[in-house]
Amino acid sequence: MIRSLLRHTSLRAALLLIALSSVPAWPARAWADTCPEDCSEPPPPAVNIYKHTAAGHLSPVTTGSLPRVYVPNRSSNSVSVIDSVTLKEVDRFNVGSKPQHVVPSWDLKTLWVANNGTGKNGSLTPIDPMTAKPGQQVPVDDPYNLYFMPDGSAAIVVDEALQQLDFRDPHTMALKSSLPTPTCLGINHADFSVDGSYAIFTCEYGNGGLAKIDLKNQKVLGHLDLSRMGMPQDIRLSPDGKVFYVADMMNDGVFLVNGDSFKEIGFIPTGIGTHGFVVSRDGKRLYVSNRGSHKMEQGKAKGPGSVTVIDFATRAVVAQWPIPGGGSPDMGNVSADGKQLWLSGRFDSDVYMIDTVSGAVTKIRVGVEPHGLTVWPQPGRYSQGHTGNMR
Repeated sequence: MIRSLLRHTSLRAALLLIALSSVPAWPARAWADTCPEDCSEPPPPAVNIYKHTAAGHLSPVTTGSLPRVYVPNRSSNSVSVIDSVTLKEVDRFNVGSKPQHVVPSWDLKTLWVANNGTGKNGSLTPIDPMTAKPGQQVPVDDPYNLYFMPDGSAAIVVDEALQQLDFRDPHTMALKSSLPTPTCLGINHADFSVDGSYAIFTCEYGNGGLAKIDLKNQKVLGHLDLSRMGMPQDIRLSPDGKVFYVADMMNDGVFLVNGDSFKEIGFIPTGIGTHGFVVSRDGKRLYVSNRGSHKMEQGKAKGPGSVTVIDFATRAVVAQWPIPGGGSPDMGNVSADGKQLWLSGRFDSDVYMIDTVSGAVTKIRVGVEPHGLTVWPQPGRYSQGHTGNMR
């Protein structure tokens, strides 16, 4: 019995050895170094925060909006309305004291005129983009500029003189809370991180610099002094969401700041009085307005104003467009198709329509001291404020 069991066991072992000898001897390195394609993780998709603002991405909410350019004339206390097809001023109406910017609402249904006023006599004037007519003014303290929380939960009124941010109901503008920003003198322009967790505001006065704001908890995270004292103006995030571009009118160029680490990483010279930013419709280029003066008010007309074009991918200047006969380009935006760049001529009572291919300039006469104009309608899912910072 035992002898028979051993005989069968030996037979099984021999058969097993024969079977194993027929299996190819794969090198050990092959198992460690190779992997079928379906087991590798795909690279993360490239971030482009402006992908929803390309031509052809108009929201259904904007259907029926008149093709207009709205120009706040700060020293005329009025708004000029330009037909963007005929390039003619078709209306001009009075608003509150010292209108600074025309701001699309988060839901794209209203255009708000930020009437800065003096201290407590400021206001916001709503414009219906379907009729291009103003509505009833809403009293608001010191609204130099206006932004919106990325989720639309609140409007953020930038109280430049009062050195604070007021968080208000985005529809009624009723005050919800306020955040003092005492280290940011002349707080005025902003842009938001990719995830909407923080915003960076420019501080125009004092030593200049930037303030980083925790939006959810409404607190100041820190202040950054730039390497050269100046007067930071507009600010805009790069398409990949990594770098904030900061216009500085005294240093005649653009500072580059890593938003997450909140550190300065570079500088790009542009022109005299670097002031405003507009992102091209394809999200690849940044139009930089150089106002041609270091003066905040009463600058010289027909100065050496220009527009610099920066390529986001290389951070290189790829074009320089002087304003023919001189000028003072300030704030603005591009047309829905991206073919026209519209900028106010702050010290020249003009608006400039610039061909984004050739750089050719058409001038349109408006009121005194035009400032933060907007072009409507604009592609995008929602507005983050200013003259149409769309996402």
